[in-house]
Amino acid sequence: MTRAQTLKTAPKKAQDTSPLALAWRRFRRSKIGVLSGWVLVVMYLVALLAGFLAPYNITAQHYDYPYQPPQRVHIMHEGKLMRPFVYAVKKERDPVTYISSYVEDKTQPLPIRWFVRGEEYSFLGIKTDLHLFGVEGGYFFPIGTDKFGRDLLSRMLVGSQVSLTVGIIGILISFSIGIVVGGISGYYGGVIDTLIQRFIEVLLSFPRLPILLALSVIIPPSWPSTYVYLGIVAVLALIGWAGLARVVRGQVMGARNIDYVSAARALGAADMRIVLRHIMPNLSSYLVVTATLALPGYILGESALSFLGLGIKEPMTSWGLLLKDAQNFETLNLYPWLLIPGIMIVISVLAFNFFGDALRDAADTQSR
Repeated sequence: MTRAQTLKTAPKKAQDTSPLALAWRRFRRSKIGVLSGWVLVVMYLVALLAGFLAPYNITAQHYDYPYQPPQRVHIMHEGKLMRPFVYAVKKERDPVTYISSYVEDKTQPLPIRWFVRGEEYSFLGIKTDLHLFGVEGGYFFPIGTDKFGRDLLSRMLVGSQVSLTVGIIGILISFSIGIVVGGISGYYGGVIDTLIQRFIEVLLSFPRLPILLALSVIIPPSWPSTYVYLGIVAVLALIGWAGLARVVRGQVMGARNIDYVSAARALGAADMRIVLRHIMPNLSSYLVVTATLALPGYILGESALSFLGLGIKEPMTSWGLLLKDAQNFETLNLYPWLLIPGIMIVISVLAFNFFGDALRDAADTQSR
């Protein structure tokens, strides 16, 4: 190999063995981690496009169709191949039990139309009425309706915006507090460290769910839905920063005496500059992994509060609020589709956990 060829291939070899490239290579070995990452990407894209994907407004009540089961999509009508369609439904009452049920009206096929005009919504601040699909002359409820005849798919899609973003905003708040408090405690030590750590220990001694319920009660019920949402995020963040602060404190305490930190201090660098420029960058991989693993706790926290009636309120919706309609076995036995939002909660939590585990293993330089 000539010297020119050696120089030409050297940068590529250095790039392939960089810490980031090695971490990416370790991450790709985790098939379930990669799959979970794609699942999360799809879920957040769906949440972003919820208004476009949802066929109806989440507050639209169809009084003639309470607790309607999911409708089946057909392609054959009277022995002929047709474009995808659904049959209109009608109610029938059993003459013996007097129980009403929905049956398909095979005389009324409703073709599914794509890119149809419907109710107006806002997408990134832009008003539009374009929806992905719909039917003419009737209604199409792919996963059924609730007790007020509201389309469950539309409510679940729009609810994903709340359930999936509450964790991100909560993480930004709690991590900001935890990093600042933990960094001050670890860097300065002494009396400051003692006082902060005792306060954190007191905060962590309270059971999480009871204190979460107690704090959520202080949110005035008269607040608008947006304020209630931000209040729930603040409550979740206020009880989520303490654990991170303790870990950051330990990391900063171990790094403050490293040679390059001592050199920066000797050169007269300000404490804030030392922490932000020389210590925190070394914690970035740990913070990313911790944030990913902490997100499911925020999703479950919001879902629990909304399920108990202390979280998100109408007209806003979330997965936890949708589960509120499925609080007893009789309801689930009669209307099992009401449990679908709970399935979405399980999928999102598992995806975050598997993705976080894969990131943690990828960041571990000792993993093979």
